[in-house]
Amino acid sequence: MANLRELSKRQEVLTGGHRMCAGCGAPIIIKQVTLSQNIPLVVGCATGCLEVSTTVHPFTAWKSSFIHCAFENSAATVSGAEAAYKALKRRGKIKDEFRFLAVGGDGGTYDIGLQSLSGMLERGHRILYVCYNNEAYMNTGVQRSGATPKGAQTTTAPIGKQSIGKKQYPKDLTAIVVAHRIPFVAQASPSHWNDLITKSEKAFSVDGPAFMNVISPCPLGWAHPSEKTIEVARLAVDTCFWPLFEVENGTTWKLSYKPAAKKPITEYFKAQARFRHLLRPENAAIVEEIQERIDEDWVALLKRCGTEVLGI
Repeated sequence: MANLRELSKRQEVLTGGHRMCAGCGAPIIIKQVTLSQNIPLVVGCATGCLEVSTTVHPFTAWKSSFIHCAFENSAATVSGAEAAYKALKRRGKIKDEFRFLAVGGDGGTYDIGLQSLSGMLERGHRILYVCYNNEAYMNTGVQRSGATPKGAQTTTAPIGKQSIGKKQYPKDLTAIVVAHRIPFVAQASPSHWNDLITKSEKAFSVDGPAFMNVISPCPLGWAHPSEKTIEVARLAVDTCFWPLFEVENGTTWKLSYKPAAKKPITEYFKAQARFRHLLRPENAAIVEEIQERIDEDWVALLKRCGTEVLGI
């Protein structure tokens, strides 16, 4: 488990003074991930909220090697850097140890960057890919993505007489990555910092690809108060909307956290205005359908992890 005393001695890779929105989950996540590692990092970041707000020319908030990647190719770009590093090390031209981190939002990971990510995983590069999942294209105007939950309001999935927001459920990207049978895959949340940092340490330590899907509350797109970011992230976990688990080699599943009392999804919806319309009486059937799906997925996860199915 993460040791606070040791972590306090490490230099932050992502510093303060960036232009991210107050309460944004992404810099919290990246600080926790990078604090887990005391070996120098090479970071590649897809165009998106994190990149545009931390590298405003001529300034940077990064104290590591940093590559600005195109929206769709963070995984491919860092794959090239990692392959070059290995080649130079074999020739004796580099003796120092480095670790490689590729970062993207859900738009650049679930959608436009999925092919690039899959290629990185299939080739076996020793890279940790972190998706800070704020469940929409936040940098370009809160458009729906493949990660946007069913019923959420976005600018391209508005609510009205003929619409309840996004009509589709999000794709299960974590399961897609697990199917590649890479050494380490995990879901995490900034609300459970010790779990996130511990998983990051493990992910950097494996000799091969690792992937972490981390829920990243967005005060702007999710429409919650800036100071409620961690509270909202915790509700995602306690309602089992965003369960915490890890998978090794595509076969060994481990549950990281089981709520003592699983909360109804309405508690999560109440905390965000993007779901406010679902709490109207006429949308009760949709909420019931979403709750049933969460319950089914939770039971299936418990079974995969070999955990007794009680009190769901």
